[in-house]
Amino acid sequence: MIIMINGAFGVGKTSVAGALLNTIENSMLYDPEEVGFMLRNIVTNEIMKEAEKTGDFQDLELWKVLTVKVAESLKTTYNKTLIVPMTIYKKENFEYILNGFKQMDIDTYHFCLLGQEETIYERLRKRGEEEGNWCFQQTQKCIVAFKDKCFADYIHTDDMTIADIVRRIKDKVKG
Repeated sequence: MIIMINGAFGVGKTSVAGALLNTIENSMLYDPEEVGFMLRNIVTNEIMKEAEKTGDFQDLELWKVLTVKVAESLKTTYNKTLIVPMTIYKKENFEYILNGFKQMDIDTYHFCLLGQEETIYERLRKRGEEEGNWCFQQTQKCIVAFKDKCFADYIHTDDMTIADIVRRIKDKVKG
């Protein structure tokens, strides 16, 4: 099984993923940001394609490809449920990754955590993010992009605890 936890930076993906990891047997965390960090160190600005020079590693063509390939290698090697927290609001990248995951495991689920702008900002502040930094700057883009129905199954998190969200996800993946 693969469980994708999507949403804006600060909405609670990492907390939910950690709680899921503690409650789903034979599972492991796979964070595609790590693939992005690796690529950022390897693909220098001098060799990037012009369209990739955005400051967002998700715009590197290799990012989405390697995200799927690493997931496939993890599934093949360790045979565990992958819990995949990531902010992915660009529809093309999202569809590529979701379809790639579904090809390797039919039991692939996607959940998009939503929150009001001020809720997200407050959560970012609580985790120590500096007001106005990159994460804050992405909030509006995410809120607008996630209105596209391709990102459903939605979970509105403003008035939910992590335990509530985990329960909701576990209920969906069981049935």
